[in-house]
Amino acid sequence: MQTTLKIDFVSDVSCPWCAIGLTALLQAIDRVKDKVTVYLRCQPFELNPRMAPGGQDITEHLTDKYGSTPEQQAQIRDMIRQRGEAVGFVFNPDGRGRIYNTFNAHRLLHWAGVEYPAQQIALKMALLVACHRDQQAMDQTDTLLQAVQLAGLDVAHAQAILAGDEFVDEVREAETYYTSRGIHSVPAVILNDRQLISGGQAVEVYERALRELAQA
Repeated sequence: MQTTLKIDFVSDVSCPWCAIGLTALLQAIDRVKDKVTVYLRCQPFELNPRMAPGGQDITEHLTDKYGSTPEQQAQIRDMIRQRGEAVGFVFNPDGRGRIYNTFNAHRLLHWAGVEYPAQQIALKMALLVACHRDQQAMDQTDTLLQAVQLAGLDVAHAQAILAGDEFVDEVREAETYYTSRGIHSVPAVILNDRQLISGGQAVEVYERALRELAQA
């Protein structure tokens, strides 16, 4: 008998560990599809909500935020690249280049979740690839609309959303909801509103959690 599970994937487009985590989670879901029916929804989280238009050089940003050196950042970047390779997500070897505000990306993801729930993950993956493989400017309308097109969504509608303030309140409300419940780092994978898996984990970690819930 199939078990139905609800999964909220709380994450930010600019987070490399979120790219790893989502790719691994999707593979885990595929491994258990004979036993588990999953309703997966991406939820918003902004790592840099006050980032100015045009973004910031990633080396400068990480040094300012964490105090890390360029050498330390290069080591972490190589580790992330290897973790991505293990699950099939390709990272640019030079990293993201710059880091950007992602609020408009979250507005489009919310829209997709409401009107095209079956394609929301496709949009999320297109945005992650644009950011982490292609070094695109994630606060630029052209970048976001290209991801919308790749996901097979209505580009004209997406353009209208970006030109106005549709879904601003809904995204802010969702961000507040998750931070008020203790989510302060991402990715955060919430299973059936009660079990939390933090960080970009291996496929096997997610698979084990899904199978345990299915058997409970």
